[in-house]
Amino acid sequence: MKYKTKDIKISCDGGAATGKSTGAKMIAKKYKLKFLSSGLLYRYAGYMILKRKPKNKIKFLKLIFKNVDYKKIQKINLQSPKISEYSAVIAKIGEVRKILKKYQVDFSKKYKSCCIEGRDISTKILPQSDIKFFFKCNNHIASIRRYKELKKRKMNVKLSEVKKALRIRNILDTKRKNSPLLKHRDSVVIDTGKLSKQSMLNKMSKHVEKILEN
Repeated sequence: MKYKTKDIKISCDGGAATGKSTGAKMIAKKYKLKFLSSGLLYRYAGYMILKRKPKNKIKFLKLIFKNVDYKKIQKINLQSPKISEYSAVIAKIGEVRKILKKYQVDFSKKYKSCCIEGRDISTKILPQSDIKFFFKCNNHIASIRRYKELKKRKMNVKLSEVKKALRIRNILDTKRKNSPLLKHRDSVVIDTGKLSKQSMLNKMSKHVEKILEN
């Protein structure tokens, strides 16, 4: 089936390993939307700070995100528990969020049709998005998903370590002062605990179709 061209912006939020990245990527591919992962940007920021150890983290990130190549970021392995925990730490810093918010807002202005996923997309980055999705699933299922993902990347981790890292990440994200993880009042909740990838895509597509039809 071919879909008619229409400017449409979709925001996807949720905790770590809830399936939001998978869902956002699938819906972006189906409707030919430009895709951006907010979480990947924060992971990259954390990765670069851990790697370079700059004296002034803010100036360092400002310089990096002026000319960052998102395609190159996607090729770096940024899924380790260490990077995950540290990215949650720097995500609490207001100045860091300003830098990455600018990048994301500029992205949404550049591409009329886009899908951005993260933790504050519906509430802070794209509050005007046409459709807002909020993903959730229990920590046990999320941990198993992330564990399998890391094992595929041949990373030596224990399930208990992954569970701890995800629990810490979600606590930090929901409790932080600057742009905490919140469900927007207009969000469509996608509980991925018992949904297959195809079922998730079908559920999301129904809401996208309503927008396209109108």
